[in-house]
Amino acid sequence: MNSNNYMELSFKAISINEGFARVAVASFCVQLNPSVDEINDIKTSVSEAVTNCIVHAYPNKKNGQVFIRAEIINDTIEITISDKGIGISDIQKAREPFWTSKPSEERSGMGFTVMESFMDHVEVFKNTQGGVSVKMTKRIDCLKSAIGG
Repeated sequence: MNSNNYMELSFKAISINEGFARVAVASFCVQLNPSVDEINDIKTSVSEAVTNCIVHAYPNKKNGQVFIRAEIINDTIEITISDKGIGISDIQKAREPFWTSKPSEERSGMGFTVMESFMDHVEVFKNTQGGVSVKMTKRIDCLKSAIGG
């Protein structure tokens, strides 16, 4: 498959940048003419993935960085959100609903579940140089969006 367009971002892993990530990816997706529901699904999923990087990847809260690559391939948006943090020891366990590594911080443990419910496909894998990547894809029904249906 050939890429029609892509963008890449990196930013400091701090909470204030989660909103920036949501808006940046949503703005990039507009060229596919998504419905309001589709854009909200994407924004929510990006928010969950970026928040996971900020909260879990960098426990010392110093010099952490989040990386985003969004790519449009035909009528599909593919978004990869990565970090170079401490990683996840058991990815399958972390994907279980309500499981959290920080119960003392009242985390719900629903981040991956939310991503999976709003996106067509979610893949989580360890990076070779440390950290984790979350790759999410969503097909945008361009024709339906274009006619307001």
